[in-house]
Amino acid sequence: MILAVLFANSEGNILVERFNGVPAEERLHWRSFLVKLGADNLRGVKNEELLVACHKTELEPDFCPSENIMLECDESCKIYKLEIEIWSVYIVYTVLGDVSIYVVGKDEYDELALSEVIFVITSAVKDVCGKPPTERLFLDKYGRICLCLDEIVWKGLLENTEKDRIKRLIRLKPPTEF
Repeated sequence: MILAVLFANSEGNILVERFNGVPAEERLHWRSFLVKLGADNLRGVKNEELLVACHKTELEPDFCPSENIMLECDESCKIYKLEIEIWSVYIVYTVLGDVSIYVVGKDEYDELALSEVIFVITSAVKDVCGKPPTERLFLDKYGRICLCLDEIVWKGLLENTEKDRIKRLIRLKPPTEF
């Protein structure tokens, strides 16, 4: 699942954000984490050069909900085994003009899948803006960029990857092929 897509300016202000399956109370944490990650690593990076981060979260037994814990008992030894759920969250981010783009995913959306997602997003933004955007150009084209983003990522899944199809859909015309 694609958990988040964020666009930020060079000062770290969020320009566009889309969260999927992330509780509201965790969104502030993700915003500040991604902006700090970009501030630490995006200085001097070329346009569209991809950077990757991976964050593994291990749930402690005290904090695990009971459905995530499996206890196995060996009656002869009275040994209990505890399986702890581990999540891997992948982050792919880049700079395009004056705008930083972050894509966060988990499960089947690993680094490779997210690099495809961010490639489609950067291509769509360049098509809408005509070139790598400045912050002003990005904000001038804000509506069309949001339409593109909605056509590319839908409910946490990569929906459309073809340039022509995305262009047609943001013009609010039905696709020619079904």
